[in-house]
Amino acid sequence: MKARRHLLKATGAALAAVLLAGCATPGRPTATAPDGDRPENWSGRMSLRIDSEPVQTFSALFDLRGGPERGTLTLTTPIGSTLAQLQWSPGEALLKNGNETRRYASVDALIEAATGASIPVGALFGWLAGRDETVPGWRPDLSQRAAGRLQAVRDAPLPRADLRIAFARE
Repeated sequence: MKARRHLLKATGAALAAVLLAGCATPGRPTATAPDGDRPENWSGRMSLRIDSEPVQTFSALFDLRGGPERGTLTLTTPIGSTLAQLQWSPGEALLKNGNETRRYASVDALIEAATGASIPVGALFGWLAGRDETVPGWRPDLSQRAAGRLQAVRDAPLPRADLRIAFARE
């Protein structure tokens, strides 16, 4: 039970990072993404609060690379220990936590399994890039984006979720 709770926390943190951005260090993009766009590289701190019963909170340092179709997300503790690694591509999403790997049909399915709610991965990349992409139920606040901060609140469906990210683009 305790191991499952730890896995859920790590997964939730990974998913939260995928959704919203926090504090990061800029880096340089590598190869061209499969859709012809440059891949995005973001890093920083993120936290997610889900107003469930009981309330769930996740926080971690993150390194997010790629895009909505294909990418990776690594979550670590402040001292550098890896909490979880997410990797996704069309038709598959992997969650690696220590020696355990779980497979899902998509990054959206992975997020829903971990948190009990869908998180708009595609919109997250847009929000990080400064585009106010509309997602039903979500209210992104991009007003502090220039300062490397982003917040998005999900009001529907319940439970309410609050994602906060401090980030830098690499």
